[in-house]
Amino acid sequence: MGLTSTLFTGLSGLDANQSRLSVVGNNISNANTVGFKSSRALFKPQFYVTDAAGAPPDATFGGENPSQRGLGTVVSAIEKNFDPGPIEATGRATDLAMDGDGFFIVQGKQQFFTRDGSFSLNSNNELVTSTGEFVQGFGVDANFNVLGGKLQPVTIPIGTTSSANPTREVTLEGNLNANGAVASGASILNSQALTDFGGGVAATPSAASLLVDLRDPAATATPLVNAGDVITITGKRGGRDLPSLSYTVAATDTITDFSDFIQQAMGIDTSIASTPPAPTPGVTAGALAGDAANTGHIIITGNLGADNAISLAGTSLTSSAGSAPFAFGAGTDLNGVASDPTGESVYTSFVGYDSLGTPLSVNVTAVLESKSDTGNTWRVFATSGDDTDAKTFTAGGEGQLLGNGTLTFDTEGQLVSSTGTTLTVDRANTGAISPLSMTLNLDSITSLTSQDSQLVMTKQDGSAIGQLNDFSIGANGIITGSFSNGLTRNLGQIAVATFKNSAGLVDNGGNMYAAGANSGVAIITAPLQLGSGAIRAGSLEQSNVDISTEFINLIVASTGFSASSRVITTSDQLLTELLNATR
Repeated sequence: MGLTSTLFTGLSGLDANQSRLSVVGNNISNANTVGFKSSRALFKPQFYVTDAAGAPPDATFGGENPSQRGLGTVVSAIEKNFDPGPIEATGRATDLAMDGDGFFIVQGKQQFFTRDGSFSLNSNNELVTSTGEFVQGFGVDANFNVLGGKLQPVTIPIGTTSSANPTREVTLEGNLNANGAVASGASILNSQALTDFGGGVAATPSAASLLVDLRDPAATATPLVNAGDVITITGKRGGRDLPSLSYTVAATDTITDFSDFIQQAMGIDTSIASTPPAPTPGVTAGALAGDAANTGHIIITGNLGADNAISLAGTSLTSSAGSAPFAFGAGTDLNGVASDPTGESVYTSFVGYDSLGTPLSVNVTAVLESKSDTGNTWRVFATSGDDTDAKTFTAGGEGQLLGNGTLTFDTEGQLVSSTGTTLTVDRANTGAISPLSMTLNLDSITSLTSQDSQLVMTKQDGSAIGQLNDFSIGANGIITGSFSNGLTRNLGQIAVATFKNSAGLVDNGGNMYAAGANSGVAIITAPLQLGSGAIRAGSLEQSNVDISTEFINLIVASTGFSASSRVITTSDQLLTELLNATR
């Protein structure tokens, strides 16, 4: 009985060490497998036969220990070693390595977990494993904010996705010359002499005069304009061409209606009160000093400052009827104030974008409005020919005017307050968000003595349309796309899973693991959250197999196998001797 059981004891050693050799061989063969985790085989005694249970000591007896004979060994467990492997840089943007705890989540016929980050993009720009499973992550909303919680295949649409960004904030910087002259004069343009020949009776033109009744005093039989005529103005402001604006004359239109049209075309802001003797901006009609009886003029008064100087020379005003009905030149207003567009001012322009990426040109003019013992004040005007109201005349509309405001500086030239810094650009009937609201950031502007005033746009947060042409993946798993227009946007985020007991995962082969009975449920989160590790893009985690350790294990296992075989050989020899003893 004893020798026979010894045979089976040796056999158990062969089986156990054979299993260990198999585990060691698998580790060595996967020494260069990306993300591979080594295993180890653990043994335990198989069974014990108790010959004597032992006895406790007493006054006359010292006690007896149990007497037991072991019947071999058995593999108690084959455990995975989830210690991290070394990370090796590859330079490929889609190669990812987990630096710390956690697994990539992939979806094929079922959900798996892996440490092998050798991913690539398929023909649909989806991130997939080398065997075609979809890498899982979180998507983004319409504003490119990551939407956590819901897993979906990670998509990186290189070359196909376009993006534009509306301008919301514009930063202007510069210095406004505090030593300049306060603006006190404006451009004043007078039309040729006119008479109101309403009802066949000559009279001085007024704001209520009908356009179709205006005549040249020397040719009262011929009206200057007729119903249906289209008048177009392309004026200049500060020497710069203004966008054209057209107006169709109706039989009932008055000089007031025409005045509104001129104000919009020339970008005159009539909301600013003026203190005499400064002229009042706007358009009106009336008789000037020295005019003959029943004659008058249309009078255009611009805003203060040299950079607000306006002109309507030559072909600036045309008519569909042929010759220009009106001719304007420098003159005086009804109070006799002469045209004198002087005073410290500065002009700049910048390009912003609407929600569709359409470029919008915005003009900004700053004029020194006043000086005092507590500092000085500048008036800022903003206009845009790309405002939809500036392209089609609208009675009572603002045309190209976006607004005006003030900048107040202290005695050290530092900005202490500002008004009117929010600009509203009408984008009606363009398909873009309308109106577009832009805020001017003027905090860096100073008003110190200098040779001249300077103002420039240094930053704006809008952009034209651009295509996605590159991407990067951060340590937190967020995929950031770089667009050809200079924008960067979140495209998604790689998700990771952690487990309470990673050793409880079931290895399905191919570097894929599934949740097991003792692993706990997958805790799905973003990298660097809830104890999960970081993602290293352009790198791969190598196998954690230690070749030197495995060679030692190979020697130990083969020695154990050989020793177990010797137990069998010895038992066989003894049985043979026993059988021979009966002869």
